Amino acid sequence: MNFGTLADIETRGKTVLVRVDFNSPIDPSSNTILDDKRFREHIPTLQALEDSRVVVLAHQSRPGKKDFTTLAAHAEKLERLMNMPVTYVDDIFGTCAKHAVRDSHPGDIVLLENVRFSAEENLTLKPEDGAKTHLVKKLASMADLFVYDAFGTAHRSQPTITGLSYSMKTVAGLLMEKEVSMLSKVFTSAPKPVTFVLGGTKVDDSIAVAGNVLANKTADKVAIIGVVANVFYLAKGIDIGEPSRNLIHMLGYDDEVAKAKSILDSYPDKVLLPEYVAVKEHDERKEYPITRVPKDCPILDMGTESIVQFSKALRNSGSIVFNGPAGVFEDVNYAPGTFELLRAAANADFSVCGGGHTAAVIEQLGLEPQYSHLSTGGGACIEFLTGKKLPAIAALEESWKKFGN
Repeated sequence: MNFGTLADIETRGKTVLVRVDFNSPIDPSSNTILDDKRFREHIPTLQALEDSRVVVLAHQSRPGKKDFTTLAAHAEKLERLMNMPVTYVDDIFGTCAKHAVRDSHPGDIVLLENVRFSAEENLTLKPEDGAKTHLVKKLASMADLFVYDAFGTAHRSQPTITGLSYSMKTVAGLLMEKEVSMLSKVFTSAPKPVTFVLGGTKVDDSIAVAGNVLANKTADKVAIIGVVANVFYLAKGIDIGEPSRNLIHMLGYDDEVAKAKSILDSYPDKVLLPEYVAVKEHDERKEYPITRVPKDCPILDMGTESIVQFSKALRNSGSIVFNGPAGVFEDVNYAPGTFELLRAAANADFSVCGGGHTAAVIEQLGLEPQYSHLSTGGGACIEFLTGKKLPAIAALEESWKKFGN
């Protein structure tokens, strides 16, 4: 890692901006936070700054969404989890925010308002342009240091994600450091053989990852499940039925079929596809070989025979990267594929989950202690695994080069 960490700087008595990712599921009717996992992941970083004046920067959702709201509930949640007072300020960089930061003392935590209430934060800008925004200039003037800990937003280039790093000395927080360290092991020291399990509905991202890890020989096998598998079936010329075909079209993934075919042609022995699937037929789970799927039934899970086959392949893997479910796991009738593969993956020497819904299921099944790492960033994690340097990481490196020791 070519960026600074908390171990590299002195924070005692300093005023420290900390960018976190508290973006969480919320019940809009009551403004109740439904899952505090992301809060819990940031607590070690905040505790490590206990001798500093901590100014927390965070966002919730985005303009136009039902859960785009203030951070009042977030302050209450953080206060309970930290077991200490948290000062919430319904201001980002105005007079109220400045006074709250100025009047704070070492050991205090101030949570400023949702940074996406500032129009500038919703712009995608080059870091050097983000550094010129009023938002960044005002925030940077309030503090001595910036700690970036929001891995879940690291694939974006917005003012508080990359612009602040270009404006002041910046280091990675403990969560950010852990995420980069653990995910990097996939490319450097993961026990062989390595199997990537790619599913869910983010077909374009999964195909990009599959192509990258096979080309770079990071993965020995790629197991394709979920909606991603439907695109690969189409690439093989298999009729998956009208409902599943329409879903691919509705999601805008028609162009991904050719990319899937290229991967199949280039790595015919390294791509695993379920040969049996479960469909919804007359409101019941029915299983068929993929070549005999009824034309009017949606594919909603893997079939039992394929679950057994894939579970065996995962148990024979040294390392597993799991990203995306095998089917509509929210419905108990179509959860077996996701649940059983996650149980099998938990036995690997090194196992990583790409966050999002999959991580939630792992927690639900009580498997979290058996996994080496559950990422907090779905989009950021999968982009990292494509081999791209995330904008926030590039900004951290540039800041350390410019302001570090």
